[in-house]
Amino acid sequence: MSADHFSSAEHRAIPFDNSYARLPPAFYERAQAAPAPSPRILRINDALARQLQIDPAFLNSAAGLAILSGNSTAAGSEPIAQAYAGHQFGNFVPQLGDGRALLLGEVVAADGKRFDLQLKGSGPTRFSRRGDGRAALGPVIREYIVSEAMAALGIPTTRSLAAVLTGETVRRERMLPGAVLTRVASSHLRVGTFQYFAARGDVQNLRVLADYATARHYPAARSSPDPYLALFDAVVAALANLTARWMLVGFIHGVLNTDNTSIAGETIDYGPCAFMDAYDPGKVFSSIDQYGRYAFANQPAIMKWNMARLAEALLPLIADGGDKAVEAANASIARFNDHYEQAYVGGLRQKLGLSREMDGDLALGNELLAIMAESQVDFNLTFRRLSETADPNRDAEVRSLFVDPAAFDAWANRWRERLALEDGSAEARSAGMRRVNPLFIPRNHRIEAAIRDAENGRYETFNELMDVLAHPYDDRAEFAAYANAPVPEEEVQQTFCGT
Repeated sequence: MSADHFSSAEHRAIPFDNSYARLPPAFYERAQAAPAPSPRILRINDALARQLQIDPAFLNSAAGLAILSGNSTAAGSEPIAQAYAGHQFGNFVPQLGDGRALLLGEVVAADGKRFDLQLKGSGPTRFSRRGDGRAALGPVIREYIVSEAMAALGIPTTRSLAAVLTGETVRRERMLPGAVLTRVASSHLRVGTFQYFAARGDVQNLRVLADYATARHYPAARSSPDPYLALFDAVVAALANLTARWMLVGFIHGVLNTDNTSIAGETIDYGPCAFMDAYDPGKVFSSIDQYGRYAFANQPAIMKWNMARLAEALLPLIADGGDKAVEAANASIARFNDHYEQAYVGGLRQKLGLSREMDGDLALGNELLAIMAESQVDFNLTFRRLSETADPNRDAEVRSLFVDPAAFDAWANRWRERLALEDGSAEARSAGMRRVNPLFIPRNHRIEAAIRDAENGRYETFNELMDVLAHPYDDRAEFAAYANAPVPEEEVQQTFCGT
């Protein structure tokens, strides 16, 4: 794309430098947030603000609050609601779009990377489809907690810059406090954004979008003989890697529709998401996923399916729209499995303390997962305790998790035979395993407790949980209870999207 979409911004409290708003009008609707009657700051992400070259003190000021609540428009901001389409649970909807969100603009971080700033829950837009456009406090807290936990885990994700109480109530299954989240993303370009123009046969704007996405996210693709195929290849690789990272920590997205799939390779749209406690490959948390389409074990296949939908949208551009387009796109889709397996098996080796690549490593990992599923043991706690077993005398800490400890013992014997082929000390291996097997994850019952307290005006639970999750791999005795799996009466079986 041409360079005039990207330019330097003059000094402002929030240094906006907007490029998407300079694309053709078909890409968005210019809009304004609905006013919040009595806004109040719940939390500001000071570290992220500084990374974005925004003064946290400004965000905490009255002027900052007015912007974060949607009550005023910052200098340089150009609020827009983005247009996109999407497959929702396999059914194509030709027009979705930002029904309760506004892209305020973009900022360039200290490292030169460009980020979107978006308000979520800021009121209705043309794309709202009869929704109220508002967000309840619970979903805002859930996204803030989980997105920031994912960032601390090192998994590509959107971020949360601020959570603001609006001072009003919103109607869901009951009346709930309202809130607005300020979300930060590498972009909000989705598979559904490409589908929006492809469904309309608008090849001109499809090309504009693809050129923009390439320049913003995958500039190396521009020098390829077929830049649009190279763009698709890059997205396939990024999302295969992302999906593998989810699977290695027991994360379930919940609603992996094409409109919730970021071509930037980031986790986006934290609705009915959850981290597994007891390991179950068929686990579903989302209250609206009645048939298990987005169950934990289905996520790689669903992401590959979403890549096929992106390929369909890009076909008019690949190979100049010629006969070879389908063949080239199918070859790229086929490589999804290779990208995924490389990332997943490599990550599984790290979790098991294996640095050398040897045949049978995946089978060894799968054997452990099979006995974990049979005993319904906690996913992350098992791997974390396994990290502490440099000394076989500490096996009791992990084997006690299993209904049939003998099954674990048999597997552990095979594991130690494999470890004997590794170099380095057992202590160094355990330290390496602790760096990839988190002690603290955003457990569902902890999130629900934070939401319940916040709905009753108590925010200490939320703030302490954020402090714990900021260091997921570190042993901290004062927070030891946060590592524990829920007792049966604490277990959360369903999560909700909040719209």
